[in-house]
Amino acid sequence: MKLKPFERIDDLLIDGLKIIQNERQFCFSLDAVLLAHFTSTKKNWQGLDLGTGTGVMPLLLAKRVKKMYAVELNPVTADLAKRNVLMNKLADKIVICEGDYRQIGKFYPAQFADFAVANPPYRPLSQGNINNTDGIAKARHEITATLADVVRAAHYVLKYHGRFAMVHLPERLSEIIVQMNINGIVPKRLRFVQPKIEKPPNMVLIEGVAGGAAGGLKVDIPLIVHEPDGQYTKELMQYYYPETSQI
Repeated sequence: MKLKPFERIDDLLIDGLKIIQNERQFCFSLDAVLLAHFTSTKKNWQGLDLGTGTGVMPLLLAKRVKKMYAVELNPVTADLAKRNVLMNKLADKIVICEGDYRQIGKFYPAQFADFAVANPPYRPLSQGNINNTDGIAKARHEITATLADVVRAAHYVLKYHGRFAMVHLPERLSEIIVQMNINGIVPKRLRFVQPKIEKPPNMVLIEGVAGGAAGGLKVDIPLIVHEPDGQYTKELMQYYYPETSQI
């Protein structure tokens, strides 16, 4: 695979997958891996990734489902996502669309997906310093799409009782739950992510069901990322090296 300026190939360390990333665009991080493991899937399901970036979520989920679709507004990262699909020989499982999920009806039919996932911009424009690199700024701050926009798009594409999973900031959990309920997605699973056992959560994983019955929210035990010495915990190691579960 021929690389363009500022590009590099990284090893995902999962299923032999590799990914092309551009140093001047937002590069995926651990939150995508955590979301992929948290998301409920079935072999005969088809899903949609809202704001796929370089396509890491479809790559991580493709072998677990029938088909993955993904939409990305940024033309640079949309191109990377398409090339990543080809490089990993997954063109029969993943379809990338360049487009704006705020206008989701232009690209996908209503209620076509069994599940949807999103790793959206975490911070409103009023919070934090905005990176002067355009692609990174749009990935971190709600410049082109808000929390309400992504939940609304998920509601549009989900089948009745389809599932929507997202990773976000704990400080915005109340907003997430409000937006899910406004759009008829009932929160059913919740898990906080802590960098270390003595540290407060810095991420939250949440999954809701479209048209689900009220109540029944299951809160899992927190996911701890690092041991006191800085190494990944056993659970995290199993994400990358499943054989460690046999040790």
